[in-house]
Amino acid sequence: MFVDVREKKVFLNWFVTNANFSRREVSWILNYLANHEAILANVHFVEHAEVAERGLQIRDTSVEGEPLRLHIDGNYFTDSDQIFHEIRLNWKDPLYIECLFTNAWGNPSYLSILEDNPFMKWNESIDPQIVEAVDQFIQEEELQAAIDKLYVEIDDALERGDKETFLRLSDEVNEALLRRGEVEKA
Repeated sequence: MFVDVREKKVFLNWFVTNANFSRREVSWILNYLANHEAILANVHFVEHAEVAERGLQIRDTSVEGEPLRLHIDGNYFTDSDQIFHEIRLNWKDPLYIECLFTNAWGNPSYLSILEDNPFMKWNESIDPQIVEAVDQFIQEEELQAAIDKLYVEIDDALERGDKETFLRLSDEVNEALLRRGEVEKA
């Protein structure tokens, strides 16, 4: 997904203006990124930056943890000078940034620049109960679609006066209705 550098700048400026950081260096680094389009072109805003080859987590004071944490190939750094120089010297390399702040998912500016993290599949972070509920819902919908189709075929058999097909399809509907009762109980 391509995200325009201007959108990234708008978000970074909003973040610097509206968030509170426990270290002023966080604002300096964010302003540095916002003012260097060549670097910003290689910046990707993602979730779970800690799994990226080169990921930076930035937290405001509403989220517990280090305000700056750079992850590089399984190691992490919290020294702001070291992080700044890593960004400045390796500006051509992709940098994956995760911004952690209250109500991030309610911020349209942040959501507009959020990209998929290529180092983590999105479905690895879904609660197994949600996956099970979605699977059950899909089963119920497929079964209901099959029942609806059988009712249409029964109507056609009645219109044609085809008793044999009517009886066979009626049995299939009854079996499907029994299965639906079992699916709903599960």
